[in-house]
Amino acid sequence: MQVDFGNVAKLYALYRNDLPGELLKTLKLRGVKLTGKKVVDLGAGTGVLSRALYKEGAEVIGIEPSKELIEEALKIDQSEGFHITYENTYSEDTFLPKQTFDYVMVLRAWHWFDSAKTLQEINRIIKENGKLIIMDSGFTAESDIVKDTLSLIRQYMPNQELKRSGSKSKSKQLINSFPVEWFKEWEENKFDLQETYKFYYHVVFSNKEWCGRVGSLSWLSHFSPNERKDILNELYKHLKQRYGEVQHNIQHGCYVTILNRI
Repeated sequence: MQVDFGNVAKLYALYRNDLPGELLKTLKLRGVKLTGKKVVDLGAGTGVLSRALYKEGAEVIGIEPSKELIEEALKIDQSEGFHITYENTYSEDTFLPKQTFDYVMVLRAWHWFDSAKTLQEINRIIKENGKLIIMDSGFTAESDIVKDTLSLIRQYMPNQELKRSGSKSKSKQLINSFPVEWFKEWEENKFDLQETYKFYYHVVFSNKEWCGRVGSLSWLSHFSPNERKDILNELYKHLKQRYGEVQHNIQHGCYVTILNRI
């Protein structure tokens, strides 16, 4: 399935900003100091991680191939008084200076990359003792509302299947939400595993907000705007009929892998 995040850029900006406050705290506890450090945010999207790093005093450059997502990031940055640089290019060819960055970070994007070329590029731009930090997060299937939502979306998918996104779809075994194959590839490219861990957090959604969150999913990005609107309208009607106008407290998982450049 071809994914064009430009199709859902505005929804992404509004409803994919669920960066848990605990995330940077857990990194600091593991020796990831951010103040004054040079950081690349690969697959920066609408700048959720970039802004969090900027607030901690890091010098951040966001790399993002979607012009539409960068436009949304800059709108948010301007409204909040942030001055973050975004480059409209790919993780495989950043055009950044070599051996410059203390950390390369990736949030919810590694599975979309050409990992072999991206690792070659990371090895070029990262300092000798730098860290590569791969992070993922998303809602878990613990609640009825999530189960209902996935059941409805499945009806519109080819063969009614919901497959993992990107390179995750090729793996049959995960370690802490990451395909086992990734760990081997990271090691082969001179990145030694420091730690992988997870924690859970909750995000509250109204029916409308939950539909917006669902609309930003990659599963729906290949539908036309009208098709996506019809699916979300159907979901909204179901939620209102079954649950009423209530707030949904949705459990999310955050998964982190820290790797040391050797």
